[in-house]
Amino acid sequence: MQQRTLGTNLAVSTLGLGCMGLSHGMGPATDKQEAIALIRSAVERGVTFFDTAQVYGPFTNEELVGEALALVRDQVVIATKFGFDFSGKGGLNSRPEYIKQTVEDSLKRLRIETIDLLYQHRVDPDVPIEEVAGTVKELIQEGKVRHFGLSEAGVQNIRRAHAVQPVTALQSEYSLWWREPEAEILPTLEELGIGFVPFSPLGKGFLTGAISASTTFDTSDFRNTVPRFSEENRTANQALIDLVGRIAAKKQATPAQIALAWVLAQRPWIVPIPGTTKVYRLEENLHAVDVELTPDDLQEIESAAAQITIHGERYSESSQRMIDR
Repeated sequence: MQQRTLGTNLAVSTLGLGCMGLSHGMGPATDKQEAIALIRSAVERGVTFFDTAQVYGPFTNEELVGEALALVRDQVVIATKFGFDFSGKGGLNSRPEYIKQTVEDSLKRLRIETIDLLYQHRVDPDVPIEEVAGTVKELIQEGKVRHFGLSEAGVQNIRRAHAVQPVTALQSEYSLWWREPEAEILPTLEELGIGFVPFSPLGKGFLTGAISASTTFDTSDFRNTVPRFSEENRTANQALIDLVGRIAAKKQATPAQIALAWVLAQRPWIVPIPGTTKVYRLEENLHAVDVELTPDDLQEIESAAAQITIHGERYSESSQRMIDR
């Protein structure tokens, strides 16, 4: 597996593994031993970058990742996130003392002494971003964290945080069917030397071509609440799947591989973190690094995509309110 660099010096595999869906959000949790085996299979295949968060479960995903990677700790980069309130009030909480408390808990669950990349999961409007960055700076100075990241942060908060503690990576959604970061986020990251870690680079599974208008999701699957996944919108968005499928046939690849290869082709400092619960899908995704999209291929995709209107919001209304603009 090739490597890419986030920020100035965080080297990771070109593709990481998003671990959320093994425990949270995408239907019933995967059997623990199967999930551990999948994470270890990723390591065997050269993946060195693993993504989790306190809120996934909550907590069970961090515990899973910690157990799965304990024997290869020195070979991998582990990223987790703080920022949700678990004290009973719910919502967001990035107060400095709460960050420090929850980071101590994350270290125990992950079975590590230092978190390689610590993200603020969502910008807390009640806590100045300078205080958040300053708190993470203290944690870095104490040796409990190596790198600072933000998730779904807007341009102004990225700049303000970066001025206090250099931001190594921004994690936000980005794919062929969610391209909003191209307008302001990507140019800002390029200017500041910040890496980009797209989650849902396969459109929460839609860009694999395995989801149709008739697909039903488990009642615990959060896609049931996502407007973009309504039956009507899935039908309307099929045009994008058809486009990806045409390119895949031409390149003798799968739709998932084309979708990932497209993201990788956008910038050399982009490291997508597709998630999966199946080893064969893991292998399929990892082979996306072998797919070369030529300038002509990229232009063909761009021209065709420009003619397609994507239908539906990417989040429910309540989740949208947590996105920093």
